[in-house]
Amino acid sequence: MWVSPEEVVLKNALKLWVTDRTNDYFLLQHRRGHGETGGRITGLLVGALDTVLDSNARAAPFRLVLHVPGCQVSWVIASGVTLEEVQRHWKWLEHNIMPYMAVFENKEDVASFVQGKVKGLIAEEVLGGQAAREEDPARFREDLSRFEQRFGLPQREKLVTHYSCCCWKGRVPRQGSLYLTTNHIAFYSFLLGKEVKLLVPWAEVTRLERVSVGLLTDVIRVHTRQKQRDFSMFLNVDDVMKVMCQLADIALRRLLDSGGLTLDQSLQDPANITKRLLEEEALRQYVLSLFGLPRAEHLQEVMSCSVWTPHARCHTAGTLYTTDGYLCFSSREEGQCTLIIPLTEILVIEKADSTSALPNPVIISVRCKRAFQLIDLQRREELVESLRERLRDLHWKQAVNRGHEQRKKSTMSSTPFYTFCYDTVQSDEEDTNIISDKALRHMVLADTFHPSQSDEYTNNSERVKERLWEDHFVEFGRGVHMFRTEKIQKLVATGVPESLRGELWLSFSDACSSLAAHQNYYSDLLEKCRGQSNVATEEIERDLHRSLPEHPAFQNDTGISALRRILTAYAYRNPTIGYCQSMNILASVMLLYTKEEEAFWLLATVCERMLPDYFNRRVIGAQVDQSVFEELIGERLPDLAEQIPDVSWLASVSLTWFLTLFLSVLPFRSALCVLDCFFCHGIRAVFQISLAVLEANAAELSMCTDDGQALMILNSFLEKVTHEDDTRVCADAGHVNITTLITDAYEKFGCLTVKHVEMLRCRHRIQVLQTHEDTSKDNTLRLVNPDVSLSQEHLSDLYDLLKTEHFISVYWGAASAVCVGRSSERYVLDGVQFKSLYEGLSPWLCGTHTDTVAQRTFTLLDHNQHNHINFSHFIQWMDILYCEELNEKIRLLYRLHIPPAMTEHGEDSSPLKSPILSTSRPLYVNLPNGERRSYEEQLQQMLQDLSSGKKKDQKILPHMNQREFIQFCKTLYSMFQGDPDEAELFQAIGMVASLVLQIGEARHRSRLSTGQEEETEHAHSTVSVGESEGDWSVSFEQILASLLTEQVLVNFLDRPVDLSDKIASAKTRQYHERAGLIAIQHAAIS
Repeated sequence: MWVSPEEVVLKNALKLWVTDRTNDYFLLQHRRGHGETGGRITGLLVGALDTVLDSNARAAPFRLVLHVPGCQVSWVIASGVTLEEVQRHWKWLEHNIMPYMAVFENKEDVASFVQGKVKGLIAEEVLGGQAAREEDPARFREDLSRFEQRFGLPQREKLVTHYSCCCWKGRVPRQGSLYLTTNHIAFYSFLLGKEVKLLVPWAEVTRLERVSVGLLTDVIRVHTRQKQRDFSMFLNVDDVMKVMCQLADIALRRLLDSGGLTLDQSLQDPANITKRLLEEEALRQYVLSLFGLPRAEHLQEVMSCSVWTPHARCHTAGTLYTTDGYLCFSSREEGQCTLIIPLTEILVIEKADSTSALPNPVIISVRCKRAFQLIDLQRREELVESLRERLRDLHWKQAVNRGHEQRKKSTMSSTPFYTFCYDTVQSDEEDTNIISDKALRHMVLADTFHPSQSDEYTNNSERVKERLWEDHFVEFGRGVHMFRTEKIQKLVATGVPESLRGELWLSFSDACSSLAAHQNYYSDLLEKCRGQSNVATEEIERDLHRSLPEHPAFQNDTGISALRRILTAYAYRNPTIGYCQSMNILASVMLLYTKEEEAFWLLATVCERMLPDYFNRRVIGAQVDQSVFEELIGERLPDLAEQIPDVSWLASVSLTWFLTLFLSVLPFRSALCVLDCFFCHGIRAVFQISLAVLEANAAELSMCTDDGQALMILNSFLEKVTHEDDTRVCADAGHVNITTLITDAYEKFGCLTVKHVEMLRCRHRIQVLQTHEDTSKDNTLRLVNPDVSLSQEHLSDLYDLLKTEHFISVYWGAASAVCVGRSSERYVLDGVQFKSLYEGLSPWLCGTHTDTVAQRTFTLLDHNQHNHINFSHFIQWMDILYCEELNEKIRLLYRLHIPPAMTEHGEDSSPLKSPILSTSRPLYVNLPNGERRSYEEQLQQMLQDLSSGKKKDQKILPHMNQREFIQFCKTLYSMFQGDPDEAELFQAIGMVASLVLQIGEARHRSRLSTGQEEETEHAHSTVSVGESEGDWSVSFEQILASLLTEQVLVNFLDRPVDLSDKIASAKTRQYHERAGLIAIQHAAIS
């Protein structure tokens, strides 16, 4: 490849470089010792150094040098891994540069001209290649060139980054290069004459972890289904681990059935993925989780600054993050001080005069008559202009929406369309789902159905809490944009007053912003989904009366109707989720403390922002957090983990804790306190409280012998976790105060950060998705196993082959290569993919005729004409070839030469020698007992035997005409080519063909002479169109009987073939042959 001209002194370089070609201005050189065979020490050392040295210090083995006569300095202008690469550049120089050299009079002009040309070529390559988006295009071009040379994958294989590292094989380290692409982990090493190449698809990676091996503490272990590989000696192991986890996560979401997980738009095209993009996406996910922002938000600016915090009477240093719709601030220490300001709340953004005490200040005024001061903004002008532009767009959209709403109201009748229905008595049964605007916006179920609180102690406690919170609002602000500090954590742990719970839930979660931005959305949604019935609504109806059945609000139609409307409206809003169990419990609690429309947006916020991927069809998010919790047990509770080596069953017990946020396992008032913590601190609070529960029961759990006993211990403990108002009567009964439990959780596990949780989630999502993939595979094999005779091991290997073939097409083939929805038929094959597997697995290869036979087989198996076949069809075909009797194999061959497998114009044009078809030779067969019988007599006997042994449920096949029969013979003949018994087989097929032709001609003459069709016991229902017209035709039974008369044909067709060897050979060939074929196809297209 061309490189930016670099000065070199040839006098000193000649000791390390050998000149192969030269002319007046250019030298072609190779490194001394490179390519030397016979184990010479110079060649081994050069190869070893190339591997050990980092790419910055490593020199390519071939190079082109610009040498101007009379000049002491020369310039390296091109380098290459292979001689062919630099020879192409040499020829280009001879044809495009050398003819113009005589024009220049001095050597400086010659050097400037050539250097300018080379730099132009480099710029053109960068703009049109993968290096265009990289931070260091020159270095990336070198890494990409080496990667392509070493692994030979198609150009669509996008290289993301490259590291120098060490790969361990047992106790032996091999220094080399680790290449991370969008689809694979690739490792290359050349050490002392031994070359090592590893290519591991991300789709095969089941787990990534950091381990300690001996004295090495920073080893990345890559687990696959077959083995594990260790990589170490990284300069920044955290960076490598993060990139590997991201790439594996993206690949598995794209390739496997992710159960509803979605990828950001920027990551859906693998060609766009770069290391910089991965870093931006990791930061974006962290910001969304830290502040609980909508998943569609994108980062705009990130910069350090300080915010004036009135409660601390000082400026707090931290980082400012701006997104499409929010301005957020986080202190340097996560959780110390957090601020969220929706852009919809901002009125004015102003730049104040800069002073030494207040450098680069910005004042942000919000609707509640508060202002926030930011200082130390390095890019203040850029930030202010960007925020003002977004505010203008936002205000314009709001004005348009207000105008739309005004026009909508002007077209409505003055009489309200909705009628009040919050009474328990309905005047009209069909109006139970029609509600008034007042009911949507101003009614709270708890106001009507809240249990009486006549206890003076409880009332005093509530008044104290209210006073504490009011004082907090005065000091820290109220609403979404309040300052969130460690003090609010203590307040939440102490308890949220009933009168403020709904308001705080809406503020903490920012659901109030969604409500304000979508006026009348909920009422319009109810109007659209009214009267609809689907699977989601049926499930909702089943669960309505299971939602807090002990609470009086849900013991009548008022609460049940409101809950039905919320769940139905959300299922209509988000059909991807629809309805999932536990949503009814969450929604019912929200209805108790918020208005119905507010409860709807609170539920949407929880499902889409605070608990992403929890409520899809496979609850992937909950299972990921369950796996994360398992690792946190080992990290934060090492004593318990030491006593219980396998803590997976402890984590599985916690699944319902995460799905219902403890609402189904704790007493109601205690569970409300957990819910308060969740809305304030997100899922991190649930992890902390769960760890505190396990720690409180560590002694009993360490003595458990099974998960059932552990479940009883934990359930008994959780039932005794009471609210502070009940401690007067329960203090001596072994009960635990919920405030004490939450406080312990914050104090002992407060160091658990959002960044750490997000890192663990990314890593454990790989494991969860692969577990689902294994389950899907087991289900698929279980479905097909009863219908075939192949062993379970062969079925598993064939499934893996089919899946790999599918993945190869997704990697480098058409962008439309996607999986079908049903898990039992997830991976399918198109014609090209099937042909590749046919060549590797079929026991009957047909030389140049193979493509034709493979295409006919694919057409035959594609029953529904969808241009793809699923695993069931593929396995049925394999089962016939390797496990069925000879009759069924011949039956398959027969079906390949009649419609629909063979069309009217489906003759093969391959240059095969046609078999000799004669109808005049004598036809006899020698029987084993020495008797000689004519073929006609033997055929009649065999037809009778076949008729008597015929399966009752077997479908009768149409007759074959003469054109189809000739193609059938050509296929048989092509199968024999190269066989040791080719001559005997060819003679035998000639005998069979002559016999069948005589039979067909005899039937044809008989029909012509009698003027009617020959009647047989089956022909009246299966005769083809050609046969009804009096054409030549034969039946399957006649061809089968004719073939069985030739023992050499029987031996060939029934010859046993080891399927295990075929599968092993196909696995070895499949990847690189398909990759090479696709690369050739892409090169031809381009």
